[in-house]
Amino acid sequence: MKKVGKYIAIGAVVLVLALGLSCLVITNRNEYKLVRQFGKVVRVIDQEGISFRVPFLQETSTLPKEILLYDLVPSDVITKEKKTMISDSYVLWKITDPLKFAQSLNSSMSNAENRINTAVYNATKNTIGSLYQDEVISGRNGELADAVIASVENNLAQYGIEILAFELKQLDLPDDNKNSVYERMISERNNIAATYTAEGNSEAKVIRNTTDKEVAIQISDAKRQAEILVAEGEAEYMKILADAYSDEEKTDFYSYVRSLDALKLSMTGEEKTVILSADSPVAKAFSGE
Repeated sequence: MKKVGKYIAIGAVVLVLALGLSCLVITNRNEYKLVRQFGKVVRVIDQEGISFRVPFLQETSTLPKEILLYDLVPSDVITKEKKTMISDSYVLWKITDPLKFAQSLNSSMSNAENRINTAVYNATKNTIGSLYQDEVISGRNGELADAVIASVENNLAQYGIEILAFELKQLDLPDDNKNSVYERMISERNNIAATYTAEGNSEAKVIRNTTDKEVAIQISDAKRQAEILVAEGEAEYMKILADAYSDEEKTDFYSYVRSLDALKLSMTGEEKTVILSADSPVAKAFSGE
């Protein structure tokens, strides 16, 4: 009887421990805990730590709280002029409302990824469908990602899902028409470059003609001014000569100076001896006659 009582006591302790442990709900930092009663979510635990539930009557399930990645399957999209392109992308997403997520998607991650795939694909298709192929090829930047995120934001909010980022791994042409499209783009760019070159040459010609005309006018003005100055100088020179010859003393001095200049010019080379006749103007200038 003592052994039976001992076993009963041990069993009771184990049962109490099991019941106690079944009441505990341990929530980690990177997860949500959903407490369900008869299949219905009655409580969402979004803070890490230990909480409690009613054993046997309530059960718990877990949803991820961290940022998740979903890689979309590569698919064809059609541009505004009905050209086909291949889109290969991925999104970063997270659960922002675990209660909505559980109620609308039955807490199924595969259901959530299917909704994301449909919404993002439709948004990508509609965005690229509003652009010409050249615009898509030459303008792959953040605007396309922003447009896709804005388009799916309200659609996925009803499921408690938020898209944090949309990135294109590849947005390219099918191999069968890639070369022809690139050749057409190169030809168009060459035509644009030729137009710019022709316009530049035309403007350069106008500038050169204008500059040549201005230079010719300036040279003509400079020559005219030089001629005026030469004429004024010659007039002044003639005036000085007239003044010099109008006075006998000035005439004698001027003749003396001119004689010295003539003598200086005649003394060239190493020979500095000058022989003058008695009746030469230079000799008379030195003799005072």
